[in-house]
Amino acid sequence: MSAGHAHPLHLDRDSPLHRLSPEVKIVAVVLFTVVVVVTPRTEFAAFGGYALLIAAVAVLARVPALWLAKRATIELPFVLLAVALPLAGHGERIDWHGLSLSVDGLYGAWNIFAKGTLGVLASLLLAATTTMRDLVLGLDRLRTPPVFTQIMTFMLRYIDVLADDARRMRIARLSRGYDPRFLWQVKAFAVGVGALFLRSYERGERVYLAMLSRGYTGRLPQTTGEPAAAREWALSAALPVAAAGIAVAGLVLT
Repeated sequence: MSAGHAHPLHLDRDSPLHRLSPEVKIVAVVLFTVVVVVTPRTEFAAFGGYALLIAAVAVLARVPALWLAKRATIELPFVLLAVALPLAGHGERIDWHGLSLSVDGLYGAWNIFAKGTLGVLASLLLAATTTMRDLVLGLDRLRTPPVFTQIMTFMLRYIDVLADDARRMRIARLSRGYDPRFLWQVKAFAVGVGALFLRSYERGERVYLAMLSRGYTGRLPQTTGEPAAAREWALSAALPVAAAGIAVAGLVLT
């Protein structure tokens, strides 16, 4: 269970952020996101300050801007929703290049885009600087309910096994000359998914019984490693404290 597993969002770099304990990075990202979310949508300068903080963290972590931009496209569905808000919104309207746009819808679109983008970028930086195993370790140190961390640990351990099972089942289907591609052939795909679920369920039962026979009592052994030092907590607090300072300054100046 202690074997390391890489995930596609992790960047193997040597930076101060990579060396920080995972729990301090998780708390910093959560607090930063809370500050961003509670910031009024009309505080445009504050959002610019948050973007500068994200850029500074990316430089410190040696995460390329292009890498972040490519993976931030995961928020495209929300951006498309934001684009539709000015057209479908109600209330006061303005004309722009022949389009009648709702003022409230424009603010709503900006709110979704700005806060969503900052949250996605902060999460990507956390993933880029922390391995999946360390994320689970950090959550465990933060007193996350054991059932959640155990589920994540088993998922991390067996996701590759399930992927290999699915790949072998697909190869077996292709070797028999059947490659469903159309909607009316979806039955073969559904049958394969059902078989994979049953196989995974049976494997889980076997693994659970094997763990019981080895003295499992409902909690995995504590992972080795020292908790974060006070210096690490102080360093990680720089991001949410700076964000809070920007938010307060924006409110005071307006």
